[in-house]
Amino acid sequence: MIKLYGGARSRASIVKWYLEELQAPYEFQLMNMQEGEHLQPDFLEINPFGKVPAITDGDLKLWESGAILLYLAEKFGELKTPEAKAIASQWVLFANATLGTGLFVADNREKEAPRLLSGLNKVLETQTYLLGDTFTVADVAVGSILGYAVMMLQMSYTDYPAVDAYVKRINERPAFKKAILGQP
Repeated sequence: MIKLYGGARSRASIVKWYLEELQAPYEFQLMNMQEGEHLQPDFLEINPFGKVPAITDGDLKLWESGAILLYLAEKFGELKTPEAKAIASQWVLFANATLGTGLFVADNREKEAPRLLSGLNKVLETQTYLLGDTFTVADVAVGSILGYAVMMLQMSYTDYPAVDAYVKRINERPAFKKAILGQP
């Protein structure tokens, strides 16, 4: 069984959200980051950098939320072709490397946010989710960043109506409510 390691306020909730979407069996190991559980030798064998999230799945030890998301997408059959894997990787990497820094790094936000949100708005004007009408790992990666920006930065997407509608759709997903919002 997959074991997910995370802190109370960590990107582990993104992985948890995807596991819930997949209805995959997993065990969540809440680590007390203030007490330094993530810096103990047992956990450092899983992630030598002492960061969460991380998972174990049998003998596999994997860290970095994007890598974990892509592994789970492949393991549970979402990525059936090399092309599907490439497109999913593109969106997951975009979320973590481009969108996250564009929205969350204060020095970048004024310049980057409008450019990034305009591009996302254009994509979402013609489709329900990033890859069409089906919710995928790409939506977990991008949707989590957009959702966190609303929660943490009080970001508004009213100038980007397709993005705004997308975030509202994602917020209504039962797995999102459970993993990200902590609702039953």
